[in-house]
Amino acid sequence: MIERILARATHPAWYRVIVPAYARTPCSGMGAARQGGRFNRPGQEALYLALETDTALREYQQDNPWLPPGTICTFFVEGLRVADLGAGFDPAHWPALWVDHAVDWRAEWFGHATEPPTWYMADDVVAAGLDGILFPSQARPGGTNLVIYGSSLRPAAQLAAYDPDNRLSAIVP
Repeated sequence: MIERILARATHPAWYRVIVPAYARTPCSGMGAARQGGRFNRPGQEALYLALETDTALREYQQDNPWLPPGTICTFFVEGLRVADLGAGFDPAHWPALWVDHAVDWRAEWFGHATEPPTWYMADDVVAAGLDGILFPSQARPGGTNLVIYGSSLRPAAQLAAYDPDNRLSAIVP
């Protein structure tokens, strides 16, 4: 089976560092849509979250030791059906192309102008009607990430940023 149901009881909170430009729309995946991401093509909305705060910070930092301004935000996710790559590639459950789920997508796309295999994986997930992919972090070994497609269209019961005092809307980009 290539899917797993995420429930708040199992994963109560997810995290992301949000830059000021997207503070008013924290559930938007439009930042990743600008140039694409590990599991999304350019133009495809995708919200990347991390299970651990340390992973969120490392993913935000990536290869840049200097952190631009950002706000760590907590998200609640419930009831999404996702492809679970947490245990790595399993040839009994995944197409052969998925063995390359850890490929350096930036080197493929920006270095060779070749579409990375992870974009085809995203195509498979969306075509199967799944909501996203659960996958190991490359920025922080042992960390866990989740990418959610169509994040800005999700109802608050499925995806919500925790902002009880409306502090995110007060951030001026």
